[in-house]
Amino acid sequence: MTNHLIEKSRKERIQAHFDMLSGLRDCWISRNRDYYADDRRYMRFVVPEGSRVLELGCGTGDLLSQMKPSYGVGADLSPQMIEFAKRNHRNFDFVVGDLEDEAFIAGLKGPFDYIVLSDTIGYLDDIELVFRALRKIASPHTRLVVSYYSHLWEPVLALAESVGRKMPQPGVNFLSSSDITNLLYLAGFEVVRTEWRQLIPKRLLGMGRLVNRYLGTLPLIRRLCLRHYIVARPFERRHDWAPSVSILIPCRNEKGNVESAITRMPRFAEDMEILYVEGHSSDGTFEECKRVRDAYVDEWNIRVAQQDGKGKGDAVRKGFDMASKDILMILDADLTVAPEDLPKFYRAITEGTGEFINGTRLVYPMEKGAMRFLNYLANRIFALIFSFLLNQRFTDTLCGTKVLSKKHYDDIAAGRVYFGEFDPFGDYDLIFGAAKLNLKITEVPIRYADRTYGEPQISRFRDGFLLLRMVVFAWRKLKAF
Repeated sequence: MTNHLIEKSRKERIQAHFDMLSGLRDCWISRNRDYYADDRRYMRFVVPEGSRVLELGCGTGDLLSQMKPSYGVGADLSPQMIEFAKRNHRNFDFVVGDLEDEAFIAGLKGPFDYIVLSDTIGYLDDIELVFRALRKIASPHTRLVVSYYSHLWEPVLALAESVGRKMPQPGVNFLSSSDITNLLYLAGFEVVRTEWRQLIPKRLLGMGRLVNRYLGTLPLIRRLCLRHYIVARPFERRHDWAPSVSILIPCRNEKGNVESAITRMPRFAEDMEILYVEGHSSDGTFEECKRVRDAYVDEWNIRVAQQDGKGKGDAVRKGFDMASKDILMILDADLTVAPEDLPKFYRAITEGTGEFINGTRLVYPMEKGAMRFLNYLANRIFALIFSFLLNQRFTDTLCGTKVLSKKHYDDIAAGRVYFGEFDPFGDYDLIFGAAKLNLKITEVPIRYADRTYGEPQISRFRDGFLLLRMVVFAWRKLKAF
């Protein structure tokens, strides 16, 4: 009984505090406009416009409005904050409630694409309880976004508050990224993205913005930033999903491999289609694709098309737009990734291990002659760079085999305006899009084989230069914005 009364008293103090500050909220935002502008800019990056969003600890509703949801619900402990939110943002729903009341959470009208807790967890007595309650209302595609202050900044923030440069707040718990990650895992969430921003949360005649864009994004240094962001997804292994599959085989000057792709293809799903997209070959590959289609018409559902433009990226976009099944796969026609390995990718996505399955050639030993040393070294280096840029671990970004759902591909295509059709390889368009959508990226190691027909269609120096351009492009679009 005593603990209950203490808990209630603390919540009452928090409620009274924010009731008192509700009318001053806009003043504090104006006083620290650069800090709030950067925070909202990143939240708009994480949460796609038009999503269905629930914000817990919404205050006056400004952040919810900035994310431009198609359907928005805000909840807060403070009745006065909610009154301001209702008055200023009439197109969203706002409710007063105790975020640690499981019945209150269960009663929130969803479903939601994103659930946001911005600077909220520090006021909670039982964070795991709240995460568990949210896990019950989350769909498999829901993303939980947690933003908070770095615990390293606790003395700086206390000083700023004491001299009137920061909005006063009641006692708050400062947690590390590891603490939050562990609490999420205990509640049935796994982290898909972690980011750090704002090394200098002030304008300082424009220097703050420059430092934040160019210095604050660098490895190690970024860990010193004020703002931490974690994006997590619900997880559980599933064994009841048997989706249909479209297997895309882009092919240019691969006549000798076209039939082998079919004869070696295992049947790992009940409903499968094979899509050959040919790229203006000089060795009769297009004619061979049509011959194989007709020869195996009683065994396989095979469709053949010729791409309109050039490059593998164009072939992938055309093939995936043609695809009609639930799951999309890429199998390079050189068969250096064995068709026999595709069931591994299918199992990874159907069990929920990942939502974007990326093959990696650099875990197992590869066949002699499969990859030249300079290519191997460059792949290793670029994998490390892209791991940093994407905030997800990659050991290999250029393995041709990639797997995702048709739904997620359609979402990537719809959001392509952010990146543009920049990718000649056909890999980074998907990887960047998956990272932008906060999909869980999982790697499946394969044993990389030497090709048995034709010549490699990769130029070490030309494509290496393109990869360097891709690094700069990714840094601008994913970090320094």
